[in-house]
Amino acid sequence: MHARFSYKSFCTSLLLSFLIVSFAQAATKPDARKVKPKTQTPAPTVVSSTPVSAARKAERIYYMEAQAALDKKQFTRYRELLPQLKNYPLVAYLEYQELGERLMALPTKEVEQFFNRYPNSYVGERLRHRWLRALAIKELWPEYLRFYDKNLTDPELACLNLRARLAMGDKTALKDVEALWNIEKQQSTACEPVFNEWKRAGYLTPQLMWSRHLKAVKADEISLAVSLAKEMEPVQQTYAVLYENVSQNPRLILQTENFKTQNAETRASIVLGLEKYSQTDAEETAALWKTYSSRTDFTEDEKLNITYAIARQLLRQDHGQEAEKIVTANPNLSRPDLMEALIREALQQKDWEKAFRWVSRLPADSKKTERWTYWQGRIMDQLNIKMVDGKTPKDFYTDVANTRSFYGFLASDKLGISYSLLDKPLPISKELMNKVESDAGIQRAREFYLLGNLPSANREWTFTTNHLPSTEEMVAAGRLADRWGWYRQAIQTMQDSDYWDELSVRFPIPFHEQVKAAVRQTTIDPHFIFAIAKQESAFNSDAASPVGAMGLMQLMPATAKQTAKKAGLLFRPQDLLQADKNITLGSRYLDELMGAFAGNRILASAAYNAGPSRVKQWLNKDENKLPYDVWIETIPYKETRFYVQNVLSFAVIYAYRTGSKQPFITPQEAAQTL
Repeated sequence: MHARFSYKSFCTSLLLSFLIVSFAQAATKPDARKVKPKTQTPAPTVVSSTPVSAARKAERIYYMEAQAALDKKQFTRYRELLPQLKNYPLVAYLEYQELGERLMALPTKEVEQFFNRYPNSYVGERLRHRWLRALAIKELWPEYLRFYDKNLTDPELACLNLRARLAMGDKTALKDVEALWNIEKQQSTACEPVFNEWKRAGYLTPQLMWSRHLKAVKADEISLAVSLAKEMEPVQQTYAVLYENVSQNPRLILQTENFKTQNAETRASIVLGLEKYSQTDAEETAALWKTYSSRTDFTEDEKLNITYAIARQLLRQDHGQEAEKIVTANPNLSRPDLMEALIREALQQKDWEKAFRWVSRLPADSKKTERWTYWQGRIMDQLNIKMVDGKTPKDFYTDVANTRSFYGFLASDKLGISYSLLDKPLPISKELMNKVESDAGIQRAREFYLLGNLPSANREWTFTTNHLPSTEEMVAAGRLADRWGWYRQAIQTMQDSDYWDELSVRFPIPFHEQVKAAVRQTTIDPHFIFAIAKQESAFNSDAASPVGAMGLMQLMPATAKQTAKKAGLLFRPQDLLQADKNITLGSRYLDELMGAFAGNRILASAAYNAGPSRVKQWLNKDENKLPYDVWIETIPYKETRFYVQNVLSFAVIYAYRTGSKQPFITPQEAAQTL
């Protein structure tokens, strides 16, 4: 389905309780004074301190007036106001609404003019979606083909495009149907005429039917799978039903007598059943696999898939030795996630020899990553291995120390050298900055942002920046967002540009006065607060997570309430959306965690993400305590592992950004085993 704009909601978000008419009249040109905004129309809410010209303020009021006229279908009034908005960035949305209500009357010339006025735009793409559907309803296939854009990602429109081609006598369209039909989900009913003609032409084979059935079952689209099975020949249908049943009840795989037929369909059911049942009981699945493998001729890929699934589940179910036996017996079984799990298991046990063995089995691409480059050197150091493949531990450390990353900073500490921060802003001309800033989509995004309509601002910004043709233009856009104080989008745009070395934009320093105040009230250093806020929300004070965390430092209301009570502060949940109050409560909560974990930022940051009680469960007893780098690498939750790594790394970068120094790991943290 295509997105639709909620204009009433948009208008509501722009309202103030007062209107000053005089400035609007003074700001208009002489010919514009013939049309005056009604005094009862509220002015839009502007959430930025950016200076706004009187002319722009007037345009916003006229925009609201025109919007209200459209909503009331007062089209004469709307057309009177429209000339006053010819330079206003959001006028396209008024035109979109007005034109969208008339599409079934086929205003072809006006639609084409709209596309010409707003090329490569979000609002233009939305109108194209609606216009193509209107043409399809009218079965105006030549016009459909004229307006269709192959870059559209809507599968329903793609089906209608094939239908248009067929209607115009282009039978080659049938060759393009398979890619639309052979997917795991039910397609739009608009595709049915094309699919039916494709089937009548003999393109649908039993192999394709089985392929789509497998995809549907694996995607848990059982109703589609059942529908497909009904179209199969009786013999194939029997195997399809078995496959569906195994998916819904993996325990059926225990009834080995039902899986004796030697064919690809039965093997598929066995593979699926073993993979799914291993999630319940990996040990029993391993025993079942011996039975099935002894009597069934599986392909090499099927063998690898089953043994991988069993080994992975054995590890998750704390049967590490059994998993190791399976992997050792299968030299080709070297999938990165499995090898990494085995390495972490060995590190957790402080079995450095075993860790070295598993690292050596990593695929070449994985070995070259920052993570495993560091660990190759670290394990060699621990085992006193002088050289591997012509490289010493120091060589491995040196390779990764050149990077601005968690492992690069770890390696730098091992070598006793300064951190590599690589702060290299990309040279961009003033002309290019002006070009990007004047882009119509950027201007629409900025206006929505200034008016506080963040959902629309985000849509416009994302669409526009995704269509910028060069890294330089993406970086320029990131700088603009940073200049406007739109930090979340600035950070995201720099990430999307794949240019990582512009630290002033990637690591902004907003709300510094609030952070200073928080530092005075706690024992937390400012770099740690900035690092947490960047990781949690990218400095989006309106951020709200699916689980209810709110604001810059993503506090849960219950946690914030408890923290406020301890500090003797008044608290309302909506306070969390105010930067100063969120930072005050977030830093105080972080201070509590630092106190609970003896000032150890590693544990405090893990607790901020996963909760203090869970972190206490992860701490090992005296005889099993681990070095800090091993403990971080073996944190059970992947999210928390990355969280801790990011926060510690960000703190170093924020120290650099604020002109101070911050050890990556303090001597006290490095000396403590966990």
